[in-house]
Amino acid sequence: MAKPRVVILGGGFGGLAAAEALGTDADVTIVDRNNYQTFLPLLYQVATAGMAADNVAFPIRAAIRKTQTKFRLGSPIAVDHKNKTVKLDSSEVLPFDYLVVALGSVTADFGIPGVADHTLGMKSVQESIVIRSEVMRRFEDLCRFEDKTRLKIVVIGGGPTGVEMSGALAELVRGPLKNDNQEAAKLIDVYLVEAGPRVLPMFAESLTTRTVKDLEKLGVNVLLNTAVSSVESGRINFASGESIDSQIIIWAAGVKGSPALANLSLPVVANRLDTQPTLQVTDYPYVLAVGDDSGAKGANGRYLPQVAPVAMQQGRFAAKQILKLAKGEALSEFQYVDKGSMATIGRNKAIMQVKGIKIAGPIAWFGWLFLHLIYLLGGRNKVGTVADWTWNYFTFDRGNRNIFDSF
Repeated sequence: MAKPRVVILGGGFGGLAAAEALGTDADVTIVDRNNYQTFLPLLYQVATAGMAADNVAFPIRAAIRKTQTKFRLGSPIAVDHKNKTVKLDSSEVLPFDYLVVALGSVTADFGIPGVADHTLGMKSVQESIVIRSEVMRRFEDLCRFEDKTRLKIVVIGGGPTGVEMSGALAELVRGPLKNDNQEAAKLIDVYLVEAGPRVLPMFAESLTTRTVKDLEKLGVNVLLNTAVSSVESGRINFASGESIDSQIIIWAAGVKGSPALANLSLPVVANRLDTQPTLQVTDYPYVLAVGDDSGAKGANGRYLPQVAPVAMQQGRFAAKQILKLAKGEALSEFQYVDKGSMATIGRNKAIMQVKGIKIAGPIAWFGWLFLHLIYLLGGRNKVGTVADWTWNYFTFDRGNRNIFDSF
């Protein structure tokens, strides 16, 4: 019996997990517009000079080197469902028996005017480098002491990304930038803006209250119940009618499925593929959706969160489903196993929630460090990350304060 031909669109957490689980039981080809996997949870550290950019990117070919999986650099531009082929922007046409869609996500602006034009997203290595460069360039402007204009850096979105970014920015200002030029660092203000009544709503209220206190101790100005109505160049307007001037605006308020979904001739609902509990796309049983593109829902009837653990679990599950389909066996329904949540706030400051267990402080922080090292691909990346973190911890310095934003 011939092995099923499986094309996986996307080499992120979900796509690589699916390829690994399929192993040698299928003829697998991964397609991605980058030749590397980005470790998205640590992009904010690149943006705040805590890590070198290379440490959050790992070559896909290196990840699949010991397997029979093939890789193609490109993006899908069309799918012929009758003949079961996918056409890439390289003009290559790949035949498949089963298609796994794991294209990931992009920044969601929720239709708010000005977000796309006047804010900085953080969904790629390049965007993180742009943020870091912009912060450092503005800092250099302050060092000229031509005036005492304050630099306001505003992070919009009180989820894990926004909390971690604002905390890391505050530590960058209080530590390395202060050491570089104390007078200039005094002129920098960091804000975190959240539309809801509290940050990190997926955590227990006691932990989110602790988070706000820790952020404020670091010098972050936390604005709750503050919904953004529009963004202009250098200004954020709120639904209350108030506004705030800001030279650097970082958008961390949410993500949506990849725009490339529109090229696949598949049903899309709420920026995700219309997905059955089996992870099969509605009316297309040979197509499975995983990760941020999947419209699968949890037991509560809500879409599953667009986070790495969901993508990896769905990737492995989709692989098993494909092997069952190839054998004509009955499929099962995907059930996400929530192993807990964690978020880091700053040095020795983090929160962790596993079932009913709530932990805050240094223990949660070291747990966060350990878990992220475990999931980071590549021995070189792990060593480099440990080196960066160790240097930062013991010297209160960050050596990646370079302006590299010309691509």
